[in-house]
Amino acid sequence: MRGSRFWAKNRTRRPESQRADGPLTWTLTAADRCDRCGTRAYVRVLLPGRLELLFCAHHNRQYATALTKIAVAIRDETERLRPTAA
Repeated sequence: MRGSRFWAKNRTRRPESQRADGPLTWTLTAADRCDRCGTRAYVRVLLPGRLELLFCAHHNRQYATALTKIAVAIRDETERLRPTAA
């Protein structure tokens, strides 16, 4: 993760009209993609300076320890991957 600038593309991911009041209030959709591999994102991380990172469940597990130390807020929606009881 160090030395790369992969996060810069997410700086203005959503237009202001789609942003709610809080920093992580909107739910991730199928259009939101992991910044590392391009699969569907289930975790959104807000860093200082309003930088935003999106991760799939796999890359969230890989970087979770480091991200919790520097993140302003983290929204984890990986529970959506579990099958629902019918």
